[in-house]
Amino acid sequence: MRDLDLIETERLVLSGWRREQLDDLVRMHGDPEIARYFTASGAAWSREKCAESLDIWIELFDSQRLGKLRVRRKSDGAFVGRAGFGIHEPTGEPEIGYTLFREFRGEGYATEAATALRDWIFRETDWDHFIGFAHVDNAPSIAVLKRIGMTETGVEDFKGMPCLFHVLEKAA
Repeated sequence: MRDLDLIETERLVLSGWRREQLDDLVRMHGDPEIARYFTASGAAWSREKCAESLDIWIELFDSQRLGKLRVRRKSDGAFVGRAGFGIHEPTGEPEIGYTLFREFRGEGYATEAATALRDWIFRETDWDHFIGFAHVDNAPSIAVLKRIGMTETGVEDFKGMPCLFHVLEKAA
């Protein structure tokens, strides 16, 4: 099997998904606490929605080395969440995103993964910027965007949700 690891940090490994890992994604996005900021209704993702997202992420990883990646803890291999770049449909820009299981929040993993992704995209691709956004009530996610150096660009409606958008330009 080909190596799906893309990025390693001090404590984490970010890697591509395999279809047989669908149950992990269902367990994560099926949690209403995790899903509450992903849709206007706040509803947990169905198994079908998870499978559709997984297919998109696998294709993005295979074609562009992008996609939301699995995040595992190096010390014990625990699946802690997902982080990576999607393509923002309205504009075609890379969009950073991350989600962690509740039990792994507050450990700095989201910032560690986002920092590694920021560095990776500017080092390994031709992109000169990327965007990120979070629901206006999702203070922890907004804090991560700021910690990795992103600049706030304003509140916009995204799929019926008020989201605070950010951008990060590659340094000249």
